[in-house]
Amino acid sequence: MRCLILELKLGPILLLLICATITTKAAANGDGYKQCEHTVKKWAFSSQDSEIKDDKHVMRNLLFFLHVPRTGGRTYFHCFLKKLYANAQECPRSYDKLRFDPRKENCRLLSTHDDYSMMVKLPKEQTSVVTILRNPIDRVFSTYEFSVEVAARFLVHRDLTSLSRMAKRARLKAGGVSTLDIWPWKYLVPWMREDLFARRDARISKGQSYIITNDSYDMEEILMPLRDYINDPIAQEIIHNGATFQIAGLTNNSYLAESHEVRRCVLKYQSLGQYVLEVVKKRLDSMLYVGLTENHRESATMFANLVGAQVIAQLTKSSLNSDFSIANGSEQRSLLPNSKSDANHQENNSYRKLKKVSSPSKDEAENSNMDAGKLMEAYESCISSLRNSQSERRAKSLKRISPANFTKEARRKVPEQLLQEITSLNSLDMQLYSYAQNIFAKQQALMVQNMVRAENLPSTLDERAHNNSYSLPSWKVIVLATTSLLVLFFVFHFVNARRRTSKVKL
Repeated sequence: MRCLILELKLGPILLLLICATITTKAAANGDGYKQCEHTVKKWAFSSQDSEIKDDKHVMRNLLFFLHVPRTGGRTYFHCFLKKLYANAQECPRSYDKLRFDPRKENCRLLSTHDDYSMMVKLPKEQTSVVTILRNPIDRVFSTYEFSVEVAARFLVHRDLTSLSRMAKRARLKAGGVSTLDIWPWKYLVPWMREDLFARRDARISKGQSYIITNDSYDMEEILMPLRDYINDPIAQEIIHNGATFQIAGLTNNSYLAESHEVRRCVLKYQSLGQYVLEVVKKRLDSMLYVGLTENHRESATMFANLVGAQVIAQLTKSSLNSDFSIANGSEQRSLLPNSKSDANHQENNSYRKLKKVSSPSKDEAENSNMDAGKLMEAYESCISSLRNSQSERRAKSLKRISPANFTKEARRKVPEQLLQEITSLNSLDMQLYSYAQNIFAKQQALMVQNMVRAENLPSTLDERAHNNSYSLPSWKVIVLATTSLLVLFFVFHFVNARRRTSKVKL
């Protein structure tokens, strides 16, 4: 009886405690959302780029190629940008941000996987930004496949310990930048590499008792299935909505301290992503060029005409100015009085150094004879060999995880439910890609307009010349006729005057 009374007394107290706990959690969640909303709104307001009055379609001194991973940017870098810019004009290898130095003299090209926060290190008024976007579903597939492909290269080693020793020696020997130094692969490849080694060890311990399916995206015994890959926290942090976060400057590789808190809030409260998306859309609007991976041919043609043609014009003008400066400097030196031989020797050395730095290189000389058409020809030739080498390397790597093989046919077999899940996880990127398609259509219309104008210009000039050719003789006829009339008039008066003189004599 006493226990029953005790329970009746404690029951309301426990109920009150439970209600208080629920209320406290709800209040905390509400405060958490409000705090995050304030953080994201504050960032969005501060990120509104100040208006630049110059025409966005006009190329500025520094070209910043914001390379969104798995969009075909490597092809653009090797087959377009390397054809346009000399090595001396490239900014230091910015794929590793520790090596980036924007103060480098004559730095005209920056190509990097770094996000938009890189702009804090650049002279904004002198920088033009270009980028390429890809259908988010295809980009997730490609990111998964490339992570596996690169990680599979390391399966030649018997275990991770021997791999670590070899990688350390190779890095010291090479002294360069490898895939493992580049964002986001410096996170994704080691993650996938450890998983491949673990699954290989498990297969060895099982012997031949495991079963392999025919679905390359669901071979659990060989590699991490795609469904597990897209739902892993690492994918949530780096891959999903990656294009939006990269152009926003909010990746885990950002230069801005506040970016990590903003990204955390957006990942926690998805509705706050719309504030980020609006900032990114405005940045796309202000870019010199936005390409689409799926519209490969049209994008390449547009890049050659909208970007390549302006780069060529800039480099040609820069080369002419350099030649003029050198010639002008030599004239000024010739006007100076002769001095001691040591001074003359020092001056000649300075002139030779100046000429070496200022005169156009072999690449620049070739660029001076290039136009958009020739640039496209060089691009087509380059991508053919580049794709062949990439295909061979991919096939060699995937042999190590056979029978897994990523093909278009294999992609078509992926369940619709999984595709819908990828779409949902990349909702911001899906909206951004749709917006980029509209920008692309406008750019294409502008390019066609400019090309038509350029084609019509010679005919207009010819027409004017043709009209002038007709108008010029008409003036000659008028002058000739006027002169003839004046001559006849004077002859007539002269004859009449002689007749009057003869009559007077008679």
